[in-house]
Amino acid sequence: MNKIDFSSRPLNQVTRENRAVHDETWIKAMLRRAPFGMLATCQDGQPFIHTSMFVYAESIHAIYIHSALDCRRRTNLEANPRICFTVTEMGRLLPGSAAMDFGVEYAGVVIFGKAVILSNEDEAQHALQMLLDKYFPHLKPGVDYSPIAPEEIAITSVYRLEIEQWSGKLDQAPANYPGAFEYGKYP
Repeated sequence: MNKIDFSSRPLNQVTRENRAVHDETWIKAMLRRAPFGMLATCQDGQPFIHTSMFVYAESIHAIYIHSALDCRRRTNLEANPRICFTVTEMGRLLPGSAAMDFGVEYAGVVIFGKAVILSNEDEAQHALQMLLDKYFPHLKPGVDYSPIAPEEIAITSVYRLEIEQWSGKLDQAPANYPGAFEYGKYP
């Protein structure tokens, strides 16, 4: 078997080019609609992945997330700020006539970059408010809940994931694919 030398390729190069999405409008839309993402960090050779609520800050080409002050995510990022972040959507399951022919529709974005632990209280508050606005758009600070207080920021780690490279990937079968069905909704 011929092995691909991934060390000589850009991080964001999709292996199967026929599934690559280069349209930045599509990638940004995916980041805006995804309900959560997975952040991968690594310290001392031990990978760690964590599901995170997030918000894409298009104006600065970054992702904001948060965590507790004392957690593995922060410890890893203090030791190694390099990150990989991904969001995915699952489509229909695609049966086949042989095991290798089975498949699934999917869409995803993978981001490579570095994390910055925010020390600026104004940016941290802005990031946290963006998160609240994404997940609770119908609720308003000062009307439906107390605005973010400095003591809340003091006990929260807020991160800016600076996007250096990204890639999109999409595999979608024709609408009339024989036997296609949604996961959990078996024919």
